[in-house]
Amino acid sequence: MAQYLLRRLAFLLVSLALASVVLFVLLRMLPGDPANALTSVGASPEQIAAARHSIGSDKPLPEQFVHWIGQLAGGDLGTSFVSSLPVAPEVASRLNVTIPLTLSAFVLAVLIAVPVGFVAAHRRRTWYGALLSGVSQLGIAVPVFWLGMILIAVFALNAGWLPAGGFPPDGWSQPAEAVRSLALPVITIALVMSASLIRYVRSATLDVLDSDYLRTARALGSSFGRAMWRHGLRNASVPVISILGIELASTLLGAVVVESVYALPGLGSLLATGIAQHDYPVIQGVLFVSTLAVLVIGFAADFVQRIIDPRLRGRLSGGVR
Repeated sequence: MAQYLLRRLAFLLVSLALASVVLFVLLRMLPGDPANALTSVGASPEQIAAARHSIGSDKPLPEQFVHWIGQLAGGDLGTSFVSSLPVAPEVASRLNVTIPLTLSAFVLAVLIAVPVGFVAAHRRRTWYGALLSGVSQLGIAVPVFWLGMILIAVFALNAGWLPAGGFPPDGWSQPAEAVRSLALPVITIALVMSASLIRYVRSATLDVLDSDYLRTARALGSSFGRAMWRHGLRNASVPVISILGIELASTLLGAVVVESVYALPGLGSLLATGIAQHDYPVIQGVLFVSTLAVLVIGFAADFVQRIIDPRLRGRLSGGVR
């Protein structure tokens, strides 16, 4: 167990270091000058040069990279070029919106996808089993921003049940208003995510239903429910857990779309603002935190898979791969 955790931790750190290099290089390859955000239209070359010097963008790229890595090692994400405020507190405040949004949507999507996917597989020869499979396939093709606008039109503008967008100025100090503000965004993400998850749950359940060990358990007198609980659930969950990790990570990274539709002050809107202003520290901070979250989610999903599946437990002690 300890050897496995150390190997995975080392892999995570190496991946994070490589991602930092790629992020830094690609960001500097984008067109535009961050000094333009600090100067007015028609600024003289001297003013632009002074702005570059004030933010350090006139230094050689290796020196800029070493400075940034040194800041990361100390837990500092840098200082915004535009606002001159530390990036880390701003990212932390935006996570108060993005994390509840992502986790709530993820939980709701799982609660929808698992029973629906099971029924679609178990009753695949019935009309409603085929209907559930068809609806899930259709849901995969629905753009999240389009679904968001439809939900706004129906439940916010026409019915007036929920707000069309925004977030309370005082944040979670107004919990009821905060929950109402996140209701439609959560439903939007959950519906799109669950459509994809239903397909994987259905496929994993079909593999279990057609397995020899389930038929053997039934032949030995176990009921269908008991056989599925004791023998099928664990085997069906292994491939699904991997997909759940991917879906959770992609939802976190794709929050920018939903947050834009609903005008939520989350990581996505902070990233969009940073890109528009060529604010390198903000962009780097948001993407670095997002990359770290994705790597941690992948590590957690891999670890849970090996705990559940006895065939993979040898890897925990450095066994044969």
